[in-house]
This record gives sequence, structure tokens and C-alpha cells, in this order.
Amino acid sequence: MISLRLPPELERKLDSFAKSEGKSRTQIVKDSILEYIQNRGNSKTPFELGADLFGKHDSGNADLAQNRKVYLQKTIGMKNEKRSSR
Repeated sequence: MISLRLPPELERKLDSFAKSEGKSRTQIVKDSILEYIQNRGNSKTPFELGADLFGKHDSGNADLAQNRKVYLQKTIGMKNEKRSSR
């Protein structure tokens, strides 16, 4: 059993909504809590939310994370070669 206090304005809105739905205030509160729990239980993880973005701009180098310094040095070296050949 749960007891709760509602601000007067919220209690009036609950009463009005319950009458319009033909339900008791208790049933409206129970349904609301159940819906809240169901919606929170289905929330996506950060990975699921961004899954369509991960790997979107593929470099073609599967080992880029492990060998990023090597690739960076090669890229800088190529830029330096272009500058010195001008």
C-alpha cells in the first residue's frame, strides 16, 4: 500500500481526468505507474541510441584505433613530402 500527497491543483486534474475516463483515481494512478515502469524498462542504451552513427564514416582501416599513431605519422610525413617538393 502506498500513500501519497498531491498538490491541490494536481489532485483536481486527477479527479477531472478520472471522471472523464470513468475510472477511479486509484486506477488512473496504478495505470500511470505501470506505464512509467514499462517505458523506462524499454529505454535504449547509449550504444543503441547512436548505433546508426557508429562507423558511419569508415576509414577502411580496421586497426585504426590500435595503430592511430602510425597512420598519423604516415599522413604527416606525406604532407611534409608534398610541401618540400613544391
